[in-house]
Amino acid sequence: MHGTGFWWIILSLALYGVLHSLLASLRWKAWVRRWIGAPHFDRFYRLFFNLIAAVALLPSLALVALLPDEKIYTVRFPWLVLTALIQLLALLGLAVGVMQTGGANFLGLEQLFNPEKAAQPRQFVNDGLYRWVRHPLYFFSLLILWLFPVMSWNTLAFNIGATLYLTIGSWFEERKLLHEFGEQYAAYRRCT
Repeated sequence: MHGTGFWWIILSLALYGVLHSLLASLRWKAWVRRWIGAPHFDRFYRLFFNLIAAVALLPSLALVALLPDEKIYTVRFPWLVLTALIQLLALLGLAVGVMQTGGANFLGLEQLFNPEKAAQPRQFVNDGLYRWVRHPLYFFSLLILWLFPVMSWNTLAFNIGATLYLTIGSWFEERKLLHEFGEQYAAYRRCT
């Protein structure tokens, strides 16, 4: 392995994962809802969550960019074309997955500008990409990460950390979805 930078990147992603999972947890959300009140919570929390998630990821990305690094491999032509095409399709899949669950809602903008709709329960989505994969956003994110054409020790550390986070995060997400949608999600999970 390439020095301590490798482990600093993984540690930074582990800290990111703890913060992200805490802010997404039902217990934390219930506490914040009681503290600031339901109308304000429902209107602002998703946008706040996304902003914190984006800012909290910056230190990990900075470590990847700034720590000393060494290239492991570079994907060359013609394989570069294939990996780039798959990454492009995965990026498209990410966009479609977000749009299927409501892009403005996912970003927190719908809640901000249409609080009445934000107060309504979420709709269970099991068609489109969700018909084939329970977590298409995680799946497509992993494709993009692991098909990056230049792999260095820092990139490898980031990819390992992100893969662990997404794997653990999917377990937490499954628990939340079971709590929110009950038997409907349990039946979906058995066949998808």
